[in-house]
Amino acid sequence: MGLDDILYEITQPKETNRQIGPLFKSWIDGRALGCKITTSHEEILNSNDNIVLNTSDKNMKDFARKYLGYQRDKGLDFIAKFNGKYVIGEAKFLTDYGGHQNSQFNDAINTMTSKFLTDKEVIPIAILDGVLYLKNDCKMYREITTKYAEDNILSALLLREFLYSL
Repeated sequence: MGLDDILYEITQPKETNRQIGPLFKSWIDGRALGCKITTSHEEILNSNDNIVLNTSDKNMKDFARKYLGYQRDKGLDFIAKFNGKYVIGEAKFLTDYGGHQNSQFNDAINTMTSKFLTDKEVIPIAILDGVLYLKNDCKMYREITTKYAEDNILSALLLREFLYSL
């Protein structure tokens, strides 16, 4: 690879799936869910209202570890409290099949299937959008329609409806 090729590659925009985290958090901040947004651990803990904690992945991981018994060493994309229940999840936009996309899918699934050591009610979810919903014989579609068919896997477009159904 020559200098021109190197310069070209390093100036390319991030893949769409690597931009989704910040875009998802901006979407949350835009009040798409119709509830209060906070960056404060104390506020979400003490609130009797529906509320979303929207801060850095690390800050949300720290909250989940300290108060909800979260065991993974992975930041989180989503924490909310609806009707006294805590909802925790990862948001992924999957643009293709295989390779890194399978890793992203597995990351969300591993968060969703995590155990929480707490006396609080925690509902883990996987917020997934993209090609995994296209009916085919690929791993992601097979798994969401069989192995994880009864779990909380949903599109960000259905997140508000899901939360208010709790």
